[in-house]
Amino acid sequence: MNVLTEYAAETILLIFLIITFLQSGLDKLLDWKGNLTWLSGHFLQTPFRNFVPALFFILTMTELAAGILCGLGLFQLVMGNGNALAFSGALVSCLALLMLLFGQRMAKDYEGARTIVVYFIPAIFLVFLLQ
Repeated sequence: MNVLTEYAAETILLIFLIITFLQSGLDKLLDWKGNLTWLSGHFLQTPFRNFVPALFFILTMTELAAGILCGLGLFQLVMGNGNALAFSGALVSCLALLMLLFGQRMAKDYEGARTIVVYFIPAIFLVFLLQ
């Protein structure tokens, strides 16, 4: 239990990222066609229009990797075995969010881009705490 109190902020932030990225990645897998249809329209007027399926796959795998690494990292942290996986999960989470931010900016969806920043702040703070 000492680990949980010693790493309370890290634990809470990891749980936040686990929920965020596992839910998002699983939603993309479970409704692949619906998400892909929406994204194809969203990026129709961008240089990404011909690459949406490939980029969507990369983003989905990155989000799932972030959620899984954060989950494994939380387990590793709670077991007192260091924070290497948690740190990796936080970094991959930031990468996924930067990918999302870049896409929203390219689509000129500035409101969507602003929303990504709300998720990026706790993710980058977790990187800071774990390094």
